[in-house]
Amino acid sequence: MIRNAIPWPNGASCACSITFDMDADSLIHIARPRDGFNRLYPVTMGRYGPTTALPRILETYRRFGLRQSFFIPAWTMEQYPDAVEAILREGHEIGHHGFLHEDPTVISQPEQRYWFEKALEVHTRMSGTRPVGYRAPVYNVTQGTIELLIEHGFRYDSSLMADDIPYLMRTGAGELYEVPPHWGNDDWPAFAHYEEIGYMMPVRSPSTGMAAFFEEFEAAYEAGGLWMPVWHPFLTGRLARWRLVEKFLEDILENRRVWFAPLKEIVEHVDSVRLKGGAVRIEQLPYYDRPQVLSSRAS
Repeated sequence: MIRNAIPWPNGASCACSITFDMDADSLIHIARPRDGFNRLYPVTMGRYGPTTALPRILETYRRFGLRQSFFIPAWTMEQYPDAVEAILREGHEIGHHGFLHEDPTVISQPEQRYWFEKALEVHTRMSGTRPVGYRAPVYNVTQGTIELLIEHGFRYDSSLMADDIPYLMRTGAGELYEVPPHWGNDDWPAFAHYEEIGYMMPVRSPSTGMAAFFEEFEAAYEAGGLWMPVWHPFLTGRLARWRLVEKFLEDILENRRVWFAPLKEIVEHVDSVRLKGGAVRIEQLPYYDRPQVLSSRAS
């Protein structure tokens, strides 16, 4: 197996960052704008994240001495200020995740700018600092999204999937790091059963569903790479699933050479490696400047 060329701090064999997208009940409101407010089952399913799962997650992090990254829609931050305060008090990172979990690919660029900047105002007001990281709802980044991030001084995006480890994206507007997720490290396929927003996954048992993430870790560890699950408190924060996560964390922290850090610190490290002449891959954007279509029919 080809090993990652980026050296991690303190001789670690793998960089790790558990990222949570804490969407709460923003999902039902954006998916069903007419009557989502009155659909109590999906509202309560989402509320489970900041009210019940989050204290459990934070207690685990506290016990293991971990600081990690959360991506939260600004609307969710306003609805659950106690959850935001608890995350910040423990030293975790909060990244930009839209305003009401709106999909950038289905709104105009002026609309995207409006909601992006409105969310940025909420982040700044509630946390006292501007976020440096962004993850698009549904991972749906456009070229306009990248340009907004660069314009507003963001250090990284975590939505695109061109590598296993962080890489640099260059555009005519500037530079931005990408910390790539992928669906195999996302808990949505394993656990999301949510008819109201168009997902009816066959929910797996905790041991079967979580095994996929643990196998992803083993591959990342062997390659000296990055393990970055993308989880949601109302899915992976459920009792039986989180019980397995706790056991897994205890084992790797005791027996493996791992470096756990918020994404912003991982990006800072990668940037320092690049500035010293280390091997960090660069991608030039945009990939395409027009639709790629068949120009004529075969006769």
